[in-house]
Amino acid sequence: MSPGPASPCNIAHHFIDLPASNHPTRIAIVGEPLPITYGDLAKMVNRAGNALLASGCRPGDRVLLVLPDSAEFIAAFFGAAKIGAIPVPVNPFARAASYAHYLEDSGARFALVHQIAWQEFSAAREGKPLAAVVLVGPETETPAPSHCVKWSRWLADASSNLAASATLSSDIAFFLYTSGSGGTPKAAVHEHKNMLATSANYAHAVLGLASDDITYSVSKLFFAYGLGNGMYLPLSVGARTILDPGRPRVDRTLEIVARHHPTIFFAVPTFYAALLSEVERGLPADFSSVRLAVSAGEALPAEIFTQFKNRFGLEILDGIGSTEMLHMFLSSRSGQARAGSCGTAVPSTQARILDEVETPVCSDQIGNLWVKGPSALREYWNQPELTARTIRDGWVFTGDKFWCDADGYYHHSGRCDDMLKVAGKWVSPGEVENALLGHAAVAEAAVVGKLNALGLYEPVAFVVLRSSPPPGSGFASSAALANEIIDFANTRLAAYKCPRSVIFLPELPKTATGKIQRFKLRA
Repeated sequence: MSPGPASPCNIAHHFIDLPASNHPTRIAIVGEPLPITYGDLAKMVNRAGNALLASGCRPGDRVLLVLPDSAEFIAAFFGAAKIGAIPVPVNPFARAASYAHYLEDSGARFALVHQIAWQEFSAAREGKPLAAVVLVGPETETPAPSHCVKWSRWLADASSNLAASATLSSDIAFFLYTSGSGGTPKAAVHEHKNMLATSANYAHAVLGLASDDITYSVSKLFFAYGLGNGMYLPLSVGARTILDPGRPRVDRTLEIVARHHPTIFFAVPTFYAALLSEVERGLPADFSSVRLAVSAGEALPAEIFTQFKNRFGLEILDGIGSTEMLHMFLSSRSGQARAGSCGTAVPSTQARILDEVETPVCSDQIGNLWVKGPSALREYWNQPELTARTIRDGWVFTGDKFWCDADGYYHHSGRCDDMLKVAGKWVSPGEVENALLGHAAVAEAAVVGKLNALGLYEPVAFVVLRSSPPPGSGFASSAALANEIIDFANTRLAAYKCPRSVIFLPELPKTATGKIQRFKLRA
């Protein structure tokens, strides 16, 4: 979205070829059976690109990636981009209906699918005009399913030498699907220049990411946040990334931290909450190697910020980003983080808060957040009306409610469609949820508006209790505990903001990227 003429640019050249040329023997990836060097990773990328060319893939073709976090993911992603094709990473743990949507919406002609997703994907591929399907996973004697080829066979005759396509900075580089927290996922179209902008303005300028860093992202590579954390941000400086193909689990994560000693740790607020809960139960955790802990995906409750700092001596650098902006556009800075704040705009990015008629609001007033910067999407794929509503003169409507304090720090008040009006006043779900998290029994909370018998909206809290409380206390769902939690909220909030009822759930509905699906709670 940035102005100026397009220039030659290919992300595979910047993030793969250059670091491989400068330090080929440096470790790029750990967490695999064997560490992978930058030189070997570049060869994998080139072989994947050549194999795509041999399969008939051409510039502009979409390549669906249904892969867990792995060297194969990175090789396929940059291999496609290097030949001018468009990688489209999606959740490898999704269902058939989702894959059918991704195939239909993106128009992908090629798909690289891991064995863990094969059953669901194969149910979705019927009738789709796919030119080639590649099955990725551990080698076995079992023949590949019909109409597909195994990864090893596909690469067998592919050369490890490949020149990058002469793409421009303004050419389409990849699609990323929105998480679908409010409905059907949409494809955000990103250009080659977007990754370079995020690397410079966030990784280098805000995090101070350097070649001796080791990054570990709980959030997965198919998620815009995870794609940066676990792939192109560390590659941009020749750093090392830890990749784990499995689903996020607290015990597994803490084992990886202890084994590989990351210096920068990335997760989402719900995972930090789960981690703190498990550590409180006695699960060992060693964050002594970590110099920065980062959170995004949705706003980090102040209570979690405080608990983590007290437990590990680390400030969590909360930030806010989006699939549309590729990564962070607001972020806290090391040593300047404030509980309950997302920080300030990253370099080269502007932010403004407008009311419903798009007039700037005063300090401390809640409004709609718009942002502008060089990492913004070009468009939503095949959705011109939505694109026109979302992008205005380079400004991107985030769909978030924010307010900015007198010091210029931004504070998240919720998604625009999550805000509720009670007694004529706006209520931020995040503010209420943060208050509830201060109660010893509450592990997670989500607040939505529900119609009462009079047809008026009132706050209702959905609560997940701590699974194993400290000795001497017992947290079991009951009417008495619900009333106790409501009374507790009344000591921290104005009366109109307090939940009128508490509903206990074993878990909150979440997207694959860890965002709470409040629309399901409102149903």
